[in-house]
Amino acid sequence: MNIEQVIQDHLEKHMTVAYLEIKDTTGKHVHHDQFTGGHHLSAIIVSDTFTSMGLIDRHQLVYKALGTMIKNEIHAFSMKTYTKSEWRAHVY
Repeated sequence: MNIEQVIQDHLEKHMTVAYLEIKDTTGKHVHHDQFTGGHHLSAIIVSDTFTSMGLIDRHQLVYKALGTMIKNEIHAFSMKTYTKSEWRAHVY
């Protein structure tokens, strides 16, 4: 199972995911002197679970869902979180 599917499975245990896009930029970091392993990822996560939640609460929910993957399988994780209506407004 690839990292994207693992992340989606973890997220779906905590929220209904309407859209998930993950970009893996690990390859850009492999040759850095301080690279010690772990994925470098950025994500767009769309879920109506985020309705009425502030940015910090949204990110905390995602980090809770990912649990020990952060600092183990994932070294760096940036995210943008949207409700479905926010995502529609952003995309269109």
